[in-house]
Amino acid sequence: MNRVRIGRCTRPQALAGDKGYSFTAIRDWLRGHAIKAVIPRRKDQHPDDRRQRFDRDLYRRRSVIEQCVCWLKENRRLGTRYDKLADGFMGFVTLAFIRRYLRLLHPSDTP
Repeated sequence: MNRVRIGRCTRPQALAGDKGYSFTAIRDWLRGHAIKAVIPRRKDQHPDDRRQRFDRDLYRRRSVIEQCVCWLKENRRLGTRYDKLADGFMGFVTLAFIRRYLRLLHPSDTP
């Protein structure tokens, strides 16, 4: 996580992840950077002394992002990433979102 460069942007207030990210090193890194960890503990882990519960409402908001990523992966070109350059890939992602919103605005025009 130290390899991620933020640049001019600010760090997030919270980071949501599934149980696969429930490691002490990740939690310590987030705590050291003043980022709230919204990560449930795995069943094989015992709660530490701090007994901090994760925010369920904030964790449920992850589903919006995951559904969006799954929707994008349904498109074969985006799922396998045929484009070699990032500009071409992001252009196609933009086109996919435009197409999606046009379908939402005019549902009778769908094939």
